[in-house]
Amino acid sequence: MKISIKDITQLARKALKKYGYTDRESAIILDILLYAQLRGNNQGLVKLIGKGIPKSPKAGLISITKETKLSAMIDGSNNMGMIAMKQAMEMAVAKAREHGFGIVGTFNTYSSTGAIGYYAAHMAREGFIGFAFAGSPPTVAPHGSYEALYGTNPLAIGIPAKPEPVVLDMATAAMAYYGLIEAKTAGKTIPEGFAYDKNGKQTTDPDAAMDGAIKSFGGYKGSGLGFIVTAFTGPLVGAAFAGVGKRGDWGNLIMAIDPELLVDRNTFRKNVTELAKRVKKTKTLPGVKEILLPGERGNKLTAKRTKTGTIEIEDNLYNELKKAAAN
Repeated sequence: MKISIKDITQLARKALKKYGYTDRESAIILDILLYAQLRGNNQGLVKLIGKGIPKSPKAGLISITKETKLSAMIDGSNNMGMIAMKQAMEMAVAKAREHGFGIVGTFNTYSSTGAIGYYAAHMAREGFIGFAFAGSPPTVAPHGSYEALYGTNPLAIGIPAKPEPVVLDMATAAMAYYGLIEAKTAGKTIPEGFAYDKNGKQTTDPDAAMDGAIKSFGGYKGSGLGFIVTAFTGPLVGAAFAGVGKRGDWGNLIMAIDPELLVDRNTFRKNVTELAKRVKKTKTLPGVKEILLPGERGNKLTAKRTKTGTIEIEDNLYNELKKAAAN
């Protein structure tokens, strides 16, 4: 169905209030969820349905446990991942602005950080090269196995360019876990070859996949990236990984790099923009209308939806969102 962005935003805000978040926390979470929803990314409003993302009763004050001029470690204190990651991003940018480089890790958050392209894009708009890595509980099998060990382990890289940054945002899994939830909510199957059931048989049933494991994307290459992201968001930041550590301890890592460490910042942006233009002009194969840059499809969809003020949303998702927002 088609609904106004204003109306869907009000529903989401009511749901977040019901889940126990303050106005400030809700504003942070809603900004990230709508970034995903407008882009057609499955890290959007689906997070608010079903069990949703209620505020943890154990949530305390977010604190910095270690800091240098270039780095920091943040204890999320059982807060929502998006809130801790937003603080980590701001710290990384501040350090990069002063020293050329900033790296910040988070641990002890209890939920997803949402579409991590949000953070990479923000850093790129500030003129920095942004890297974001997100950890999560075991849902993905290493290549050659059907046992869930890695998280879906997304990574995002944002590079300054005009008129918009070029942002790669991808899971190292064949699909994100919330893709399973979206499919289940809509009563749909998932693509063949994306997941195993608990007995190691390939399945298109999202429920069976939740009990089994999602595959890595791209075979051994995606599995290799999954290992790297797990190392960055587990051992490097002192968070749980691959079933090791306490349940609910999600880790994340974010980096901001000033291009001025190597070249003139404006020249770098200009040349990346030129690279993007050259890519767009390359010859297309039969049936291909346009060569798309990383993140471009989502940018176009966001611009279209923002201009009309409306968004297409699956009926069951909308109905479940209304339930989540109900008093």
